[in-house]
Amino acid sequence: MLSNSPGKKLNIYIPDYVVFDLETTGIHPFSDKVIEISGIKVIGGVVDSEFSTLVNPMMHIPSAATRVNNITDSMVKDSPAFDVALKDFLEFAGDYVLVGHNIQLFDLKFLCRDAKNYWGKTIGNDYVDTLPLSRKYLPELEHHTLLNLAGYYNIKIKDAHRALGDCRMNQRVYECLREEIENSSGAAKEVPVCPKCGNKLKIRNGKFGMFYGCASYPDCRFTRNL
Repeated sequence: MLSNSPGKKLNIYIPDYVVFDLETTGIHPFSDKVIEISGIKVIGGVVDSEFSTLVNPMMHIPSAATRVNNITDSMVKDSPAFDVALKDFLEFAGDYVLVGHNIQLFDLKFLCRDAKNYWGKTIGNDYVDTLPLSRKYLPELEHHTLLNLAGYYNIKIKDAHRALGDCRMNQRVYECLREEIENSSGAAKEVPVCPKCGNKLKIRNGKFGMFYGCASYPDCRFTRNL
């Protein structure tokens, strides 16, 4: 939903939510464009409905992006521009909590940027980012990509790096994380978490000695004394 203030980050399991994902022309949220947006609405932990559309970015899709997501210029030429696609997605999502993997530092930045450009508003939905959530509750894993988590939970990987395929994986991963959250291990409870953004705190060495710093730095600059 559009709002004058951004939503809050949540670090819990919510049974009613919309998991979403984007495919883009590149990795820079302040210059690249969205070329696909998908979402899955979940009510009471059960999939209710799906939303998905390609987007015409009004520019050439770089070959580096196509190698990742297999989306080409010809595929998007008759697709809606992102102002139309984003409006349709926001109507689909309503005021549900948004869920996604690394959405705090990537996907939400695209949505908030374009919502401001189109309508002078931001995205007001509260959200859950499964990347820092998995880092907290599965600290024993070396890597926490969506594909790594799908493999860990024996979730079938299909249509990876397409928005709807990633949504389907992410939805199942989030439901699996529910068990970790509700029955967290001692190791998970001991992982220090940033109170501002929910990512892990790391021990860093600064000018005045050791301190805790947020793993999301420089996006989050929270620090705490050891």
